[in-house]
Parts: sequence; C-alpha cells; structure tokens
Amino acid sequence: VLQNCNNQAVVSTQSTGKDEGKTLKELKVVKNSKMMLVGTTMSDLVAVTTKPSSAEIATSTTSTVKKEPLCKQKVHLKVLEKGRPEDAMPGIAGVKQPLPPHPLNGMVNKTGGKVRLTFKLEEDSLWIGTKARTEKISMSNIKNVVNEKIESDPNYHIMGIQLGPTELSIYWVYWVPAQYVDAVKDTILGKWQTFF
Repeated sequence: VLQNCNNQAVVSTQSTGKDEGKTLKELKVVKNSKMMLVGTTMSDLVAVTTKPSSAEIATSTTSTVKKEPLCKQKVHLKVLEKGRPEDAMPGIAGVKQPLPPHPLNGMVNKTGGKVRLTFKLEEDSLWIGTKARTEKISMSNIKNVVNEKIESDPNYHIMGIQLGPTELSIYWVYWVPAQYVDAVKDTILGKWQTFF
C-alpha cells in the first residue's frame, strides 16, 4: 500500500515504457493503491551491467569441464571389458567405406546382446535387430548419431543413436566397424549433418 506517492518515480513498466520517469502522482496513483513492485539489489544490478575482465574470461574458459571419453565411462566400460564379439565384422581404422549391401552385424548393445543394423533405404528406415525383436525406426525420427573410437581397439567405435528428444533416449551400439561410421551417420542424418 502506497503511503506517499508524491516523489516516487516509475522506472519501467510492462508497457512500451512511455510512463518511465513520471512520478506516481503524474500517473494518477493515489494513496492506498496496490501495486506490484519487482526489483533487485544494487550489487546484483552492478554485477549484470559490468563487463568481465579478460582475466575472468580466461579463467572461466580454462575451467570448462572436459567430458570423459565414452570408453572410460562406467556404463560403457562394463560392455567393452567383455571384449570384442567373436563374430564382429572386421574393422579398418582410417578408411571410409559405403554401407555394405547386407546388414551390419556382430555388434552388441549396452546389455551385451547381439545387435544387427539393417538400412531399408526404400522405406527410409533403420531396423535395429536383436535376438528378442526388431525395432523399425523412421530415419526422420532419429535426432542425432554420436560416435567415438574405442581406445583399446581403434578399428571399432561406440555409436549412440538418439531415438528421442533427450540423451536418455540414446540406443548404444558397441564394436561398430570404423570404416562404416561415417556412412551410417550420413545415411541416417543426411550428408550435411555436421552443420546442425
């Protein structure tokens, strides 16, 4: 409740700001009027308006947390420690090849179950086949594909296929032959996925 509205000025309003600088009396605000006031402390205001020094910028840049490699993360390490599957397709590091005419097989998922990736280009879909079932996914529904080479065997990669809006929806595939990684990403995301 306002008790004395003669000398108080409006700093800003929700509107276009045409009332800024006018006193409450000029705005015809009377005693006992109810108003909502929103404010901030002077120290918070100063902190927002001052530019950080170059030393502060350098410190914040160097303190950026680097992500731990996928093959060192506990959830992936558990799968990798079981070793490469006996039926894994041969991997060739440093080479890029198009997708073979047959499914990519000999890989495993995060539970260690066998996985087969079949690309149905005429249907624009990816089939992820396991012993239990085959999941048919439209490539337009795949949000992202991430990969990282396996440090202990650079001929193979860990690949994550993001099936939903968050990282929690990533389907992990292990022991993907290195020569097919770029072809898989290009097929799923399109040739120019690096720009998105």
